[in-house]
Amino acid sequence: MLLSVVALVVAALAVLLALGLARQLGVLRRRLAEVERGSPIGDADARRLRAEVDAALSRVAVVRYDAFGDMGGRLSFSAALLDGQGDGLVLTSIHGRGESRTYAKGVAGGESETTLTPEERQAVAAARAGSPTA
Repeated sequence: MLLSVVALVVAALAVLLALGLARQLGVLRRRLAEVERGSPIGDADARRLRAEVDAALSRVAVVRYDAFGDMGGRLSFSAALLDGQGDGLVLTSIHGRGESRTYAKGVAGGESETTLTPEERQAVAAARAGSPTA
């Protein structure tokens, strides 16, 4: 029981961290757009900043669901954290009565070498579309 609580807390912290990073990247993008409009820095610097922002895990989406029919509250989730090219990872936490399991799967170009569940595919699609929840 303690391990399942720890796994759930770790997974929740990972999602909160990802959402915080997404908010910070939004602020960075707005500031970069302001800089590009005013151009107090050179064009090469602006392009470099844009490339760095695009390489960051800036596309985040979370899908919450009931993994088992006897459990309610949508305690299970899949969270996709992707960069501008669709590279990143999917974190999944499956919550059951007796235990919780947490999985991490790599994503490259919106696809994974490991088979993705329907919820994980939904999270990846939502992240690529720029939607925070699906």
